[in-house]
Amino acid sequence: MEKVDALTVNPIRHGLSHHTGAAARYVEAGLTGAPNTARAYGAHLKRFSAWCTEHGFSALPAPVDALVGFCTHLAESGKKVGTLEQHCAAISKAHAVRGVHSPTDDKQFKIFMDGVRRVHGVRQKQAPAFSLVQLKQLVRSLDVQTLTGLRDRAILLLGFTGAFRRSELTALNVQDLRFTEECLVVSLGKSKTNQLGDYEEKAIFYSPEPAVCPIRSLKAWLEQLERNEGPVFVMLRKGNRLTTNRLSDQTINTLVQRYLGPSYTAHSLRASFVTVAKLNGADDSKIMNQTKHKTSAMIRRYTRLDNVQQHNAAKELGL
Repeated sequence: MEKVDALTVNPIRHGLSHHTGAAARYVEAGLTGAPNTARAYGAHLKRFSAWCTEHGFSALPAPVDALVGFCTHLAESGKKVGTLEQHCAAISKAHAVRGVHSPTDDKQFKIFMDGVRRVHGVRQKQAPAFSLVQLKQLVRSLDVQTLTGLRDRAILLLGFTGAFRRSELTALNVQDLRFTEECLVVSLGKSKTNQLGDYEEKAIFYSPEPAVCPIRSLKAWLEQLERNEGPVFVMLRKGNRLTTNRLSDQTINTLVQRYLGPSYTAHSLRASFVTVAKLNGADDSKIMNQTKHKTSAMIRRYTRLDNVQQHNAAKELGL
């Protein structure tokens, strides 16, 4: 019985184990995937391993009965279908890393998961979107005489207008920014939808109102940094003193909730961009050029147009 709570390559069992040196490093990267994903999978696998140990099952290779029992436990504990699917993805990856058959591929297990989806539904809880009026009012109220106000204004406006993920905001470096007369061009490294690091850019444009302009706000913050490289958004010590410590993903989330309320998350910046752009008539291709989504289906998923009165073709019948 093997306990598994990390994505590590078994050099004996895996078919690519004969490679060494640089080739072995590439094999490891291909098997484990992006660092953030590997960390999340590690947490899911730790939970699965603990459940298997408690109930006398092997976690690797795991029998179908173990996975059915574990997923039943999660579902009956109130976990969403999406959470179950994330655990299954981690378990599948752990089996692939070790070159063994995964119970997630079993036909009977797939029937079981279809049943879970039918009983519990698949609607995910989504971070709400804010309106443009709401954002402008918030930004105008910030005390930009302080470093905290300058930094947070730049984060909120850049995060919204650039449809950034929080991981992208925290990863930004000063050298990633290129200012032109028309706009700001931001060069992106690896991201959730660009795990291979293809060259990508986002364009941010000036606003006629300086107080809510993302470019002017960012420039005002950068002037405080007084450097040409390194992290854009950093932690502040007590007394509004600068550090060189990059903000964490969680800090971005906490910042958004501090200003907008506990129901919002950092993801609301991205969802709000899509929603506001759709309301203003932008087509999916233009929105995707900023969000870097690969399909229009993801744009529909991100659009928060739940108000039946706000966005309804019944208003356009001409009666």
